[in-house]
Amino acid sequence: MTAETPTGPLGGHLDDDDYPAYTMGRAAEMLGTTQGFLRAIGDARLITPLRSAGGHRRYSRYQLRIAARARELVDQGTPIESACRIVILEDQLEEAQRLNAQYREAATVTDPPPAD
Repeated sequence: MTAETPTGPLGGHLDDDDYPAYTMGRAAEMLGTTQGFLRAIGDARLITPLRSAGGHRRYSRYQLRIAARARELVDQGTPIESACRIVILEDQLEEAQRLNAQYREAATVTDPPPAD
């Protein structure tokens, strides 16, 4: 077996942050929360788990990080709907900052500062 042709039940998805590898029960256990909490943040559209062939919810590592952040806020007393909105806005801000950094970097490469 080589790294280029992985085999096994995950088919090389061990490093894929977006691969839906975790069942609802396992995800809730990992987060130290209930399955109801995961359903609630799904209903609030914070995360949308993928479904297995049998219709069971499956979560990725990225989704678990998002859920963990929402749980932190809820544990601090923030209502779940507000916590979900905060996490969404934090995620959007992070993405905007990343894009701005890329644009600034591209601008400095195409327009180098004048030589003295």
